[in-house]
Amino acid sequence: MLHKAKYMINKQLEAIINQETNMIANLSNASALIWEHFPDINWAGFYLWDQKDKELVLGPFQGKVACIRIGNGAGVCGTAFKNERSLIVDDVNLFSGHIACDANSQSEIVIPLIKDGKKIGVLDIDAPIKNRFTKEDQLILEEFVSVLLRQIQTPA
Repeated sequence: MLHKAKYMINKQLEAIINQETNMIANLSNASALIWEHFPDINWAGFYLWDQKDKELVLGPFQGKVACIRIGNGAGVCGTAFKNERSLIVDDVNLFSGHIACDANSQSEIVIPLIKDGKKIGVLDIDAPIKNRFTKEDQLILEEFVSVLLRQIQTPA
């Protein structure tokens, strides 16, 4: 059963971004909501696909400074983006090719952002403890991304 407090994050997101189509504004508030509602995390934010440079570029986030660019297929974010599938990594130290932006991060969940068949980027959340993320978290965050994508307009 989905934890009610975490489920409410999706309702809050809907209320906050209702009628706002600016992607950066909505991603900024979305990362702040995750930061407030998910305990035991140390980073929550977005990487956006740069069509020109063919890599993910840092977008709105909450947490410590982060890696700015991630190649398609590189690290956890690039892998989830390339494969177009959510990815939970219980121990990032065991993930081949992990990109350590913050040495304190021990586990990670990444949810791709895909709208109308167009890959936009990823939602990335890190935790300072191993095995932090569950399938329940994945379902909540996939719905969260779905709510977000319904409202934002993608760049041309």
